[in-house]
Amino acid sequence: MSTYFKRTALVLALTALVAACGKNEEQQAANKPAAAPAVTAPAATPDAAILASARALRANDINAFLSAAMPAPEVAKIKADWAKHMAEKPITDDDRKKFVEQMTKLTAPGAEDKLYAELEPQLKKFDQESAAQMPMLIAMGQGFVQSSIQQSKDVTEEQKKQSTALVTAAGTWAQSVKFTDPALVKAAITAVCQTARDLNFKSLDEVHALSYDQGMLKAGIALGGVKRVLEVYGLKLDQSLDSIKAETLSNAGDTAKVKVTYSAFDQPFTTESDLVRVDGKWYGKQAIEKWQKKLAEENPAVTAPTQAPAPAPAAK
Repeated sequence: MSTYFKRTALVLALTALVAACGKNEEQQAANKPAAAPAVTAPAATPDAAILASARALRANDINAFLSAAMPAPEVAKIKADWAKHMAEKPITDDDRKKFVEQMTKLTAPGAEDKLYAELEPQLKKFDQESAAQMPMLIAMGQGFVQSSIQQSKDVTEEQKKQSTALVTAAGTWAQSVKFTDPALVKAAITAVCQTARDLNFKSLDEVHALSYDQGMLKAGIALGGVKRVLEVYGLKLDQSLDSIKAETLSNAGDTAKVKVTYSAFDQPFTTESDLVRVDGKWYGKQAIEKWQKKLAEENPAVTAPTQAPAPAPAAK
């Protein structure tokens, strides 16, 4: 998977935050049975594989994204283990009570005004005591991330250059936004409350009873909510996904290199991704290597599908 998609995939981790406002419940279901999301067909070319992932994220289709980004056996394992993982942590009566209280707080009539009224004193306090420190904190965070990129052994020098540029652009964006602006906070709260209503959850037991397909559908709704919150602050993820273009630079049997161009923070970016073909389908080279390593550790007697060990050099 490309460096861009690794960054984009981090958004998925925020779905639970929107769905349950701080709970580890990113898989919510509707009250009536829902149809399973479509699974992406194997992409015939390396660039088509990149675009399939982008289209899935654009459509908030988490199941299609996983199917495009992960080998079929790994997706099948996730599905098979779904119910077991959902039942791993027993639900207590206190958990149930807190969940209902939180969802009621987010979905009740007038929830937006009540939540803002609770937040307003904290926002004012932050502006008075901490706002002046934000530029320094953002700069420190930016420097830490850039240092981590430079020390990484998993990316090329060109990828480091592009990732550093993206972090710099993100820092510039963060410096330009007043996150405590009342209008922006109210719009963000509205997006969170609407997402909670769309998820339409009544109990925590309902969450844990979800099937895999229901979970993926509701995770997609939550991802849409995350996008709306980010857009309030000027970060238009769908616009960036729409801007993605992929070009296969080289394709030698089961290895390929793809150039990915996209726009973010109103700036153009370019990165290159090494892909490998496994069972007729293209995936990010690093993702496959990690999957094979995990499979070997879990069951040394089973050999994962293989691909050529190294990608072909990029065309000049």
